[in-house]
Amino acid sequence: MLTQLTVSNYAIAERVELQFDRGMTALTGETGAGKSIVLDALGLAMGGRADAGAVRHGAKRADITATFDVSRIPDAKTWLERHDLDDETHCILRRVISKDGRSRAYINGQPCPLGHLRDLGSELMDIHSQHQHQSLLSKDTHRKLLDEFAGVEALGDQTRAAWKDWHKTKSRLSERQQNAEESEARLQLLRYQVEELDRLALEPEEQSRLEHEQAQLSHADDVLQRSQQAALLCTEDDSSAADMVRQALNHLEQLPVEVPALKETLQMLNEAHIQLTEAGDNLRHFVEDYDADPQRLTEVEARLSAMYQMARKHRIQPEELTEFHQRLADELASLDQGEGSIEQLEADLDGQLGVYNQLAGQLSEQRQQAAAELDQKIALELSELSMPSVQFITHLNTQPDAEPSAHGHEDIEFLVSANPGQPARPLAKVASGGELSRISLAIQVVVAQTSTTPTLVFDEVDVGIGGGTAEVVGRLLRTLGSDGQVLCVTHLPQVAAQCHQHLFVSKFTQHDATYSKIEILDDSGRVSEVARMLGGVDMTDQTIAHAREMFSKGQATHH
Repeated sequence: MLTQLTVSNYAIAERVELQFDRGMTALTGETGAGKSIVLDALGLAMGGRADAGAVRHGAKRADITATFDVSRIPDAKTWLERHDLDDETHCILRRVISKDGRSRAYINGQPCPLGHLRDLGSELMDIHSQHQHQSLLSKDTHRKLLDEFAGVEALGDQTRAAWKDWHKTKSRLSERQQNAEESEARLQLLRYQVEELDRLALEPEEQSRLEHEQAQLSHADDVLQRSQQAALLCTEDDSSAADMVRQALNHLEQLPVEVPALKETLQMLNEAHIQLTEAGDNLRHFVEDYDADPQRLTEVEARLSAMYQMARKHRIQPEELTEFHQRLADELASLDQGEGSIEQLEADLDGQLGVYNQLAGQLSEQRQQAAAELDQKIALELSELSMPSVQFITHLNTQPDAEPSAHGHEDIEFLVSANPGQPARPLAKVASGGELSRISLAIQVVVAQTSTTPTLVFDEVDVGIGGGTAEVVGRLLRTLGSDGQVLCVTHLPQVAAQCHQHLFVSKFTQHDATYSKIEILDDSGRVSEVARMLGGVDMTDQTIAHAREMFSKGQATHH
């Protein structure tokens, strides 16, 4: 709900700061005092159009800030979270308008597009006036109010989700069908490329393994020749290393006396002789078993050549062939028999349409039942508001051959027939300003228990009425305020006497400048204002007594 409004240098208001509570708040004052300032400022805070004339004469800019408690408004909290603007329980909308007509918008201190103020503002407040009904004339609002009244928001969300699935598949199918010739050419190319790579039949790590084998085979003769020479030098030649070490050992073993200093040397020579002998044996066995297979080398080089050629053909590195092959195979599967094929998309589309039709059918049935009940209840309220001849109809318009819609099978529109015998027509084309305000009030009274808009603003809903009807209007507004928050501009004492909070708007002139002043009235001030509204400038004791009685009765009103 709205908790605070601060207005600086707007119209004739230099500085206004107001605190708001739950319940019904009335704004009253002399004609021309500036009662519209509060409502106009709220409209600007929620993204309404602005011009340079909004800035107070002599000021550089107008600054309007509206603070809302969103702790009980889940849709608003979701919107703020989705745009990374959430601030726990409060939301601050700010609009700054410069004297050249340009304006800036802020949400919780962050600059934002003006459209964001409108989107978020529609979740926070609804303004109803003779000249500006922010939402009541919108079919989207009609659908929202009916669905809330029927309690089918969850079913509506499911229907919308099913429509999104269907629409996404339809778009993909349309794209595939439009590009069928191009897709077929791509399909043929993919088949050829995948078959070619299938024939190549690459194995994991095959390239590196073959390149290593190729290096071994291509140097086989040199490896064999040098291994044979090494074997001769180790053990198989008359002057081999092993023979020479053996001779050195013989000399030392024939020393006439034991020489302790040579003991370690003798051990080293013995170990060297053993290792040389083993090395020679190993080399001899290697040479005997070594297979320098020219045929295998030819096969390996041919295999590698095929890999390199395939990589060049596709302009990739040889080591990327396996991944490239898999990617092409996946794309082929998608286009040929997978989820991207025209046949599969058509099957998916039929299944998704069936799910959508089932959900939308359930939604239509519940809407039809709720519409009849809604019309009946609004008719009762209109009768109390001295509009018994007005017929209100919630019209569900279904086009049998129409394409599925995100919101179900039908368009929903509020229609009225102002006089008996006249056909029902759209609300905007039939009702006058005063009638529209009262019809709006009747609708809001009925849907108040289910509507998610917490703050309702009514501008002069009492135009053209009086007496008992005025008292009924006040009672209805107080009832709405008891369930949420209502702000209303009124000229009728019967309405003002029933509010929970009373704001009095006045203006004064000082130093050749006009100022607007808004003050919260206490009980004594409220009685005086009701008396002024009853009797004009000259108030008698009888007028004051009447005002006191009306005020006492209004505060005891329950609906």
